Amino acid sequence: MKRAFPILAIVTALLLSFALYEALIGAPTERSMGDVQRIFYYHVPSAWTAFLLFSINFVASITYLISRRPAADILALTTAEVGVVFLTVNLVTGPIWARPVWGIWWTWDWRLTSTLVMWLIYVSYLLLRRFSSGGQAPVLAAALGVLGALCVPFVYFSIWFFRTQHPSPVIGGGGSLDPRMLHVLLLNWLAFLCLAWLVCWTRYRLEVVQRDVEQAQSLQSLLEVSR
Repeated sequence: MKRAFPILAIVTALLLSFALYEALIGAPTERSMGDVQRIFYYHVPSAWTAFLLFSINFVASITYLISRRPAADILALTTAEVGVVFLTVNLVTGPIWARPVWGIWWTWDWRLTSTLVMWLIYVSYLLLRRFSSGGQAPVLAAALGVLGALCVPFVYFSIWFFRTQHPSPVIGGGGSLDPRMLHVLLLNWLAFLCLAWLVCWTRYRLEVVQRDVEQAQSLQSLLEVSR
């Protein structure tokens, strides 16, 4: 696995570079919105990546609640951290796109509000993991992770169930998308997925090492006390 890391890093860097070129130059310019629409190639894949990571967090949290396996807890923590980063990208790029198109930075419609609520839940998850040292902290965090994951389908389907200012989806929602735009969108999502995998892999290994060190330090302290 260690030998594969440099290869994955190089592939990810190449994919991100090529995807950036395609998003800024290769993709056709949208007629009504112009070049500002190119934020779409980062706004949408970042949301999809966050949804995927939060779904993995949901499975890992359920697994930990049932089995209390440390590996499941570490996976849940890792995917929550990286997922918050990608969702933050989504929340930041959204207003940048909305300002020239809608004339406002933000509106409290169902899609935007529910996305912000989901972000706050996972930020609370990370704060709980960061500042709580009790034995029940992973259990409480796992329960919070399950709650946060329940927001994912609500956020995704909110524009089907409610009238919102957020545009309807161009994929699977009755809209249309130029095939070249779809190609660039999927290319950027692939690059984001590779980046997410790379960061999660690194963060997972770091957390394992950190817990091993903490366990060794605790054992050493006990030995010193018993002498």
